[in-house]
Amino acid sequence: MNKLERLLNLTAVLLDTPRPLTAEELRERVEGYPPPGTAFHRAFERDKDDLRVLGIPLRVERAPGTSPPVDGYRIDPDEYYLADPGLEADELAALHLASLTVRMDGLGEQEALWKLGGLVDTGALVVDQTVASLPTDPALVPIFQAIVDRRQVGFVYRGAHRTVDPWRLDYHRGRWYLTGYDHLRADERNFRLDRIEGAVEVAEAPVTRPEPNRRPADGPAPAWELGDDQPTTARVRVDADQVANARRQLGDSVTETIEPDGSVVFDVPVVNFEAFRTFLFGFLHRAELLEPPQWRAEVISWLEAIEAIDGG
Repeated sequence: MNKLERLLNLTAVLLDTPRPLTAEELRERVEGYPPPGTAFHRAFERDKDDLRVLGIPLRVERAPGTSPPVDGYRIDPDEYYLADPGLEADELAALHLASLTVRMDGLGEQEALWKLGGLVDTGALVVDQTVASLPTDPALVPIFQAIVDRRQVGFVYRGAHRTVDPWRLDYHRGRWYLTGYDHLRADERNFRLDRIEGAVEVAEAPVTRPEPNRRPADGPAPAWELGDDQPTTARVRVDADQVANARRQLGDSVTETIEPDGSVVFDVPVVNFEAFRTFLFGFLHRAELLEPPQWRAEVISWLEAIEAIDGG
């Protein structure tokens, strides 16, 4: 019996049990485990880790009737199965089409669509190739589930344990980012998922800091708000003929000061300087970075280096 088949059997047993089962009980009920001993415990620990990586909500509770207390394991069906969102046939068809054209590496879309109500016929339309592929990360599934359930998450980031009220996940330049309220820093923070150390823990505690309503619910976060640089406020003067364009990109959350000549100085919160620099250069000479001085000096140096290369 291969490992995948054993994991499937283990999941089925954990879903079907009305009470937490001990490791020894699971060894007896699930085929494919080694005899009692060190080899079994190593295999069982690896299987538990694999279930968590797959996003399966494995519960660890005290097994009834044990003294001294012994850990028992089960999967709550209400946490495992997706609630029926009541999608219509045309909505399922749209999801099916999206799953055929955008692939999440390492995840199968067919099983997810069955959970949402089954596959539907998309008619004569045939999609014969993937047009986009998004990478996955072990932290992606538990954080996504925590956002859906509005529960806090815990993880180690840059050597410190963080407790975070998760707000949203964003994908930018090949990386996944979590935005949320970091209780350790007592402020909003961004976290790169590939920099999270170890496993993500989804807490029972609900979020205490909901996301501020700073942009339309369906609007994407600007690139300069996705990163883990030290939060900095950039001051930018934009010429009068480009103010409307800047406002469209910056949104309503930034502070602005209108100058006598019709130009506007924007105060922009930034946690990704590289992305903000790209936004700034889109205005060419019609925008000027005023502060902070170290960023202004870096931009000037960068432009002078490019000019030297072009002149050479």
